[in-house]
Amino acid sequence: MKRIGVVDTTFARADMGGFAVDELKKTGTGFKVERRTVPGVKDLPVGAKRLIEEAGCDIVIALGMPGKEEIDKICAHEASTGLIQVQLMTNKHIVEVFVHEDEAKNEKELAWLAERRSREHAANAYDLLFRPERLIKNAGKGLRQGYEDVGSIR
Repeated sequence: MKRIGVVDTTFARADMGGFAVDELKKTGTGFKVERRTVPGVKDLPVGAKRLIEEAGCDIVIALGMPGKEEIDKICAHEASTGLIQVQLMTNKHIVEVFVHEDEAKNEKELAWLAERRSREHAANAYDLLFRPERLIKNAGKGLRQGYEDVGSIR
């Protein structure tokens, strides 16, 4: 049986991991979810690596909500670089799902964005593992996770 890892943070202001797990349950079957929670975004790479190496996950969804300060943006970049390194080290996909606090105008929009992006990327992770043809079908369509799609330039 395939395993999908979900790693999220206590720093996030929404239960992004919970949204992802809920969406995975709605999306399909044939897998087991392994969930872990770490303190912050810079802890996500080792959390993802442990899910792959110790829990046997075939793919991982890494969710975080960096703050709006410059230091938060730097930490998000470092975390993203770490997640890329883990992908290359393990040859497994890690779907990075970050929602930056300054992406939204207010807390209501931030909550909406965190849930929507988490759910849409959970579906992407499922597709990477079980239905890659769906991703091929959508290549070049300007799809966005969270806010509205921008569409193709053709």
